[in-house]
Amino acid sequence: MSEKPREVYFGGQAVIEGVMMRGRTALAVAVRAPSGQIVLHTEPLDRRIYASRWSRVPFLRGLTVLWDALVLGIRTLIFSANVALEGEEAEFKGPAVWGTLLFSLILAVSIFFVLPTLIINYLDQFIASSVLSNFVEGLIRLAFFLAYIALIGLSADIRRVFAYHGAEHKTINAYEQGAPLDPAAVQRFPTAHLRCGTSFLLLVFVVAILLFALLGRPPLWERIFSRLLLIPVIVGLSYEFIRFSARHAGSLWLSWLTWPGLLLQRLTTREPDDGMVEVAIAALRPLIDMEGTPAQS
Repeated sequence: MSEKPREVYFGGQAVIEGVMMRGRTALAVAVRAPSGQIVLHTEPLDRRIYASRWSRVPFLRGLTVLWDALVLGIRTLIFSANVALEGEEAEFKGPAVWGTLLFSLILAVSIFFVLPTLIINYLDQFIASSVLSNFVEGLIRLAFFLAYIALIGLSADIRRVFAYHGAEHKTINAYEQGAPLDPAAVQRFPTAHLRCGTSFLLLVFVVAILLFALLGRPPLWERIFSRLLLIPVIVGLSYEFIRFSARHAGSLWLSWLTWPGLLLQRLTTREPDDGMVEVAIAALRPLIDMEGTPAQS
């Protein structure tokens, strides 16, 4: 039986025809090129962000998740698109990244935070209770999120990304259980994982409902501003719960709280083929060599 590796947490995300994995000090992204070759890129993480004093402070350290989702996520998506389309240069930085990042951030905040507030501002004429008003606003926000996931899942290209998402989870699950990192062994593991970004986002929307319920019903522009201002607070609270639940995965009461997130992952993951798992393993191996224990054959 394989010896279980020491506790080293890896995370990541699916990209176009590939997987990005992130450790404590480096990231690696592996992408399947049209030729069938796996293109691998590794680079150190910015120590000003990931090794700073505040990155170890509870609640503040959750802000690195925003950086992962926005900056690293956009950069690796652009890289994977270039590789998948056989671009002459797989650019990993530059104005295109920051332009895409800014557009994505404005769009996400507008749809998932500002628009629900505008809708509930109209509906408030029919709602007497401020608590109920905030609760309905949160349900609208959550409904937008679920509808978004369901709609993008109709695309064949996105379904392939979801399959790579499943490959990422299977590979990390295999590593954390000390299993050999080969496709046959990795395929035996589930596509769900407690530290998944999907579960994290669901938790963000739930925490937002609870937190915004405490704010009453201020005028519209104050209400919008409060939503934007509290995003880092919501992220910090959600991140600490995700960390806590991962460290106490065997707890019965926590299993009830984490179950909705694991269930939602059925929408954002698919069963990968062996080639996809091979790509996820290729992304994880260099990080294990640098930060964990030697990769198992």
